[in-house]
Amino acid sequence: MTQHVTMDDLRRALVEGSGVDEGVDLERDLGTRAFADLGYDSLAVLETGLRLGRENDVEIDDSVFTDLETPQQLLDAINHVLQRRAASS
Repeated sequence: MTQHVTMDDLRRALVEGSGVDEGVDLERDLGTRAFADLGYDSLAVLETGLRLGRENDVEIDDSVFTDLETPQQLLDAINHVLQRRAASS
């Protein structure tokens, strides 16, 4: 069970769950570019977050993903939940 999700994990989950638009380079500035600029809508963000939660055996409430604008924010939110779980174990 992973205690930390990386940007590579996030990149993989985005591609597996929602694909990638032609002309979008997920290797460049993934953390700071807006999901909208990368071609991902709120459903793709939700699916990616839930996928990473399942992969790490942690339940994350859908509301966590509501206002996230960048992949880095999504990564931080997931890792925050993982850190809370680790601290309570």
